[in-house]
Amino acid sequence: MVEALGHNVQFVFMGVVGVGAALAGLAGAIAGAFYTTSPNMALEIGVMVFVVVVVGGLGSLAGAMLASLLIGLLTSLAVGIDHSLADLLGLLGARAWAEGVGGLLTLKLSSLASTLPFALMLLVLLLRPQGLLGDKS
Repeated sequence: MVEALGHNVQFVFMGVVGVGAALAGLAGAIAGAFYTTSPNMALEIGVMVFVVVVVGGLGSLAGAMLASLLIGLLTSLAVGIDHSLADLLGLLGARAWAEGVGGLLTLKLSSLASTLPFALMLLVLLLRPQGLLGDKS
């Protein structure tokens, strides 16, 4: 259809591949400044990419963008919050009980920041299995 409109399809394909390769190179250069280069870099970043794709919705570019922003904000805010569930229960007068129980109740939110994206993924899979902006098909 595009060729029937007079566009050079091969040139468009080459342009898309070229722009994609340039963006991948730029992303690699930026990530190289923040992460140490190691043979298992794909394992460190790849797991988070998987979480972003699942949360955003498979095949949805806007969903992936929204999910990456949401996960980035969630993780960054969690690092800055130095409170636990025991602190929250302290508002209800149950702080001593929560500290006596221990475990997850006394764990600081900042120490759980790296696991929050996975909790968000679990929540999205339970409530909306197709992702935030994905469709049912």
